[in-house]
Amino acid sequence: MTALRPDLAVIAANVASGSSLLDVGCGDGTLMAALRDQKHCDARGMELDPANVGTCVARGLAVIQGDADKDLAFYPDKSVDYAILSQTLQTAMRPDMVLEDLLRIGRKAFVSFPNFAHWRVRMSLLWNGRMPVTRLLPIPWYETPNIHHLTINDFRALVKERGITVEGQWFLSGDARCSAAAANFRAEHAVFLLSRS
Repeated sequence: MTALRPDLAVIAANVASGSSLLDVGCGDGTLMAALRDQKHCDARGMELDPANVGTCVARGLAVIQGDADKDLAFYPDKSVDYAILSQTLQTAMRPDMVLEDLLRIGRKAFVSFPNFAHWRVRMSLLWNGRMPVTRLLPIPWYETPNIHHLTINDFRALVKERGITVEGQWFLSGDARCSAAAANFRAEHAVFLLSRS
């Protein structure tokens, strides 16, 4: 694989070759291009930002401009092998409904998100009394697209409540993986592979 952001590298390593996928909030299409070129996947995308849509189309990627909160309803059930939502769940108006749509559209779903219970975030709040600005969360609170701050434990509770199966989970601290032990405290980002029976 080409150099991918750590959560995207985890997803790319675990997508089966030749799969079909929908990357929701695909950004500039980096993950889609890697999966198309190196794993021969049928990769499609949805992106809110028109500049990113233009970048994707210029790369020869099949991407439409759309809003995950509104436009996923138009996709048919089980239309792809994987629905992917990377670093986008926390920006959705109704993340629970977006998650339900992902599992309706895809046979499986990958979801990655920043963990707002990471120890550095906790320390920043404790010592500074202000929302943190870090390397991985570089935007101040008044400009951030993050409207639903969630933790790994919050996400685990949601999927359990909804009867969603966790098929895989990976935790990242910086650019490296860390163990599941105390992940809610130690991991900056999480990646989950989900399915519904």
